[in-house]
Amino acid sequence: MRSTRFAALGGITVFLLISLNALASKRDPADYPLRVHVYRRAQTVHYGSGGGVDFVDGTGRANLFENGQPKGFDFSFRCSQRLNDSWGYETYLARWKKPSAILEILMPVMGKPNATVACQLNVAMKDSMVYYTSNGLLAEEPAAAYKEWMEKVQYDPEHGKDEPVSPATAAPAAPAPRTP
Repeated sequence: MRSTRFAALGGITVFLLISLNALASKRDPADYPLRVHVYRRAQTVHYGSGGGVDFVDGTGRANLFENGQPKGFDFSFRCSQRLNDSWGYETYLARWKKPSAILEILMPVMGKPNATVACQLNVAMKDSMVYYTSNGLLAEEPAAAYKEWMEKVQYDPEHGKDEPVSPATAAPAAPAPRTP
């Protein structure tokens, strides 16, 4: 009788742990107000005894978009899946776990729509510099110059403006009022 109670209690405990884990894996994108653009990363995939990916670790360079400001940073990481460079102007949803030290990004799980996995980046922020690519090469420039470009082409990934708009194709400014 006593062993049956312990078995039932053990089953309930396992069920609760699984349920709590499932709830914890549901992440609300609204909790990730920042955006990260990964330019370059080098990574090593470590495989478990079953042949699947155990973890991936590496280093990289990226830009953070926070409060309308671009900020460059270098990072190291250890995640449960591969980290990809951002394609085009796409960004990862992000939030601070420890300000100026650890960012958490959400990565999509391939083959599972709307599923994400979190990955922590240990960051070293750049002083007033950001990264950009020119002819396929990674370069740095002052954050102020990058911000000017963002304003000129209406690029603001924090607010859903995920693609730059060519100034030539942007809506024309309203004409100046005429004076009589």
